[in-house]
Amino acid sequence: MKLTHSFSFLALVSLVTGSPIQQLNTHALRLPLERRNNQVDVKGLQAHLAQVSAKYRRGFAAYAVNKGHAHQLSMSSSSKTMKRHTGDVPLMAQSVELWYASIDVGSPAKTFTVSIDTGSADLFLPSIDCKDSCNGHNRYDPSSSSTAVDLNRDFVLTYGQGEVMGKQFADNVAIGGYEAEGQTLGAATVYSPDFSIENFIPDGLAGFAFESISGYPAPPLFQTLVESGQLQEAVFGVKLSATPGASELYLGGTNTALYQQGNLSYIPVTDAGYWQVNLDQISRAGVPVGEPEASSIIDTGTTLIVTNMGNATSYFAGIPGVASYVEGSEVLYSIPCDIIDDYAPTLTFGGRPFTVSGDTFNLGPVEEGSNDCLAGIAGVEDLDFWIVGDVFLQNVYSIFDMGDLRVGFAGLA
Repeated sequence: MKLTHSFSFLALVSLVTGSPIQQLNTHALRLPLERRNNQVDVKGLQAHLAQVSAKYRRGFAAYAVNKGHAHQLSMSSSSKTMKRHTGDVPLMAQSVELWYASIDVGSPAKTFTVSIDTGSADLFLPSIDCKDSCNGHNRYDPSSSSTAVDLNRDFVLTYGQGEVMGKQFADNVAIGGYEAEGQTLGAATVYSPDFSIENFIPDGLAGFAFESISGYPAPPLFQTLVESGQLQEAVFGVKLSATPGASELYLGGTNTALYQQGNLSYIPVTDAGYWQVNLDQISRAGVPVGEPEASSIIDTGTTLIVTNMGNATSYFAGIPGVASYVEGSEVLYSIPCDIIDDYAPTLTFGGRPFTVSGDTFNLGPVEEGSNDCLAGIAGVEDLDFWIVGDVFLQNVYSIFDMGDLRVGFAGLA
């Protein structure tokens, strides 16, 4: 039995320890990740699900504005309001819902930490003009940067417990040895409670999805790097692991030493807003759950595998000792800790099955000393697609290919 667990994406800290200036590079960069253990509980996961729901509503709304028509996956979920309840860079994790990264912004450069999220598209930081809601975070001051340009545009981004709002600027942003010149970013004067220092250790957030879901709208950070021609390939690879030193982000290509190349399966992106691909099937102990050929979104900023209430109910049906925890439009499940590993899912992408380990499916005891453990699949009302988060991603090497519009998965080496 384990007492702690932590999830979600990664975080880059400065290439040169103690220095806010990152050396610039023209090669693919391997970025080692570190992991911090944290206690998982029902309340924290429910808050995370509420924020995930708000994130997707916001992304769908931006897509409709930017593209002039609704996103195909937003038809049901938008009709109702879901209830809230080769430079080495070390990475660190916070809590259940994110990993955070270090970026350098402006001239002269100042270092900020940001959560990196493939389920969103915008970069924002606290502004020097942000008041109490930004206490504890480093604040961005465009007046101190010779490369900052006021775009004379406001922004508002809605999250689980409120809004992030402020003004848009363009400035130079360095990440992992590459520099994105004239990157659009939001300087927030108001921070949602979701981003208070008590709930959110990084200073801000950087989305790694596509421009069509940008609330600004503007090219996301990785897209700017691709368009600059600095990267050898328009690709980033991800390995997540609970083992210290075993996780990494690889910018500009993939680290072929970390995955089984003969087991690599590519799936085309079906709509370049999110990293959206078809999920052939999800199954439990060989028994299919839900409809085949379902839409799914690959989201490093989501801890769990998330589906609709019906699929979640079907998945956990008949498991001895299973219990549910319903909060508004969301449901979590627990299974006795001594048998939970037996009920981990298998996800099939591109004709290849990838089985989630019991260790990553088991999020830890419901509370300290409990014999029941939280499971890594959750349900959300009116969701017509699967959100494939870190419970799955820790079991594969993931490739995000912006050039050929595809996602790849491979078994770990």
